[in-house]
Amino acid sequence: MIDLRSDTVTRPTAAMRRAMAEAEVGDDVYGEDPLVNALEERVAAMFGHEAALFVPSGTMGNQIGMRLVCQPGQEVLGDAEAHVVTYEMGAAAAVFGLSTRTVVSEGGVLSADQLISQVRPFGNWHLTPTAAVAVENTHNRAGGLVQPLEELEKLFAWSRDAGVSVHLDGARIWNAAVASGVPLDTYGRLADTASVCLSKGLGAPVGSVLVASADRIAEGRLWRKRLGGGMRQVGVLAAAGLHALDHHVERLADDHARARRLAERLGVDPATVHTNMVVLDGVAAPMLAAAAKGEGVLVSEVSATRVRLLTHLDVDDAAVDRAVEVLAPLL
Repeated sequence: MIDLRSDTVTRPTAAMRRAMAEAEVGDDVYGEDPLVNALEERVAAMFGHEAALFVPSGTMGNQIGMRLVCQPGQEVLGDAEAHVVTYEMGAAAAVFGLSTRTVVSEGGVLSADQLISQVRPFGNWHLTPTAAVAVENTHNRAGGLVQPLEELEKLFAWSRDAGVSVHLDGARIWNAAVASGVPLDTYGRLADTASVCLSKGLGAPVGSVLVASADRIAEGRLWRKRLGGGMRQVGVLAAAGLHALDHHVERLADDHARARRLAERLGVDPATVHTNMVVLDGVAAPMLAAAAKGEGVLVSEVSATRVRLLTHLDVDDAAVDRAVEVLAPLL
């Protein structure tokens, strides 16, 4: 099977498996796992923050990150198609008592002015105050869109005077940095909390890292424990993350190039491919997915008329060629 459904389907490479097997471990709940500590220190430094917290999933990283900057009964404002309000099962409300409110953007592109205009102030007893704004970069449901740096800067600068925090869902921030050339610490310093994923394009089997100030991460450790995320000899997973940081970041450019080539050969404008996602609109998605599966190619049905294709660590040039052979006649 050629699996284009998601970059979460990647499997550890042989070298990553060796690093995991040879990992030195300790009890992370006691703060004694040397590789977890090394991973947290490294990722915090990469994003220009004081501290970091290794968590089992991006959803946990996002939800703890938002809880650190928003109290129960306050709201997080974000895009209507954002992962934190679309794919995280209402966790902000169900677990933390946070209200969420959304704006409909133009194709997922961040507009600082649009978000700022919808912020509700503290001190008005009739309104739910906006404590934080959530930004997603790259934007999943917008086809791997890289958010404009100037809009991120404008939003963050405004937030300093407004007393509103910014949370970054950076599940694929590595793709954004490679595609745009914007340094990771630039992105990191434009957010109060940020969750970055190791198990998508970077190819680790499990894990995300939440970065923030030292005080916030200390509180985040309590929330991780409350949510059942306290892990013991988890250095075997941290080893995979460290290996990914050493070997799998720069190669994301190969995934982006393959996605553009896949798009062009399927009649999609490659200029619409920002990173590693190709979106096919106006198709009979269930029929296309079923027929492609029968020919050994798996694709993701986003809706009845939209299909998404992702390139990743397990998709080489030959896989792209085969996918085109299967999908082009179906389209």
